[in-house]
Amino acid sequence: MLTASPAVDKLGMMETKPLGTAEGQDVPTVRQQSVFVENRVGQLLRLTRLFDQTDVRILAISVVYSVDCAICRMILDDPDRSYEVLTNADFQLSETELIVVSLPHGKRALLETWAALLGGEINIYYTYPLLVRPKNAAAIAVAVDNIEQSVAVLREHGFDLLDEHDLLDARND
Repeated sequence: MLTASPAVDKLGMMETKPLGTAEGQDVPTVRQQSVFVENRVGQLLRLTRLFDQTDVRILAISVVYSVDCAICRMILDDPDRSYEVLTNADFQLSETELIVVSLPHGKRALLETWAALLGGEINIYYTYPLLVRPKNAAAIAVAVDNIEQSVAVLREHGFDLLDEHDLLDARND
């Protein structure tokens, strides 16, 4: 997602310049697609069936219910292709960058992850687990208020962060 940043040119006129995204930098991120689905019987099945006819695989999914619609947050192994599939089927969607953390082994994995982020003063908006085990370990997708700072904090604490290439490799596990 590119946004414009106001800048002043030589004549003092405001101009806009695109900002880079975390994806284009040395920050491991994963694109999440949030699909808006009507609250009608069979809509979740309709959504997931779209990928049955393709080689796109759902790697993680979270469904958030509201009165008028549901939001299906998904991580797919081919976000470009899945965007095309979803828009061709007339689904409304948005994309967001998340971090995916490979959890350390042991019963304190989540505690250690949350403690590291809290220590870095990172706000967690939501999280959900992956259906695959990249690098043979459990992993969670985490939406945070500051991706770059989150990555720095987690790396400082020895966490393994995954990107879309790691997840693509995991789809065959």
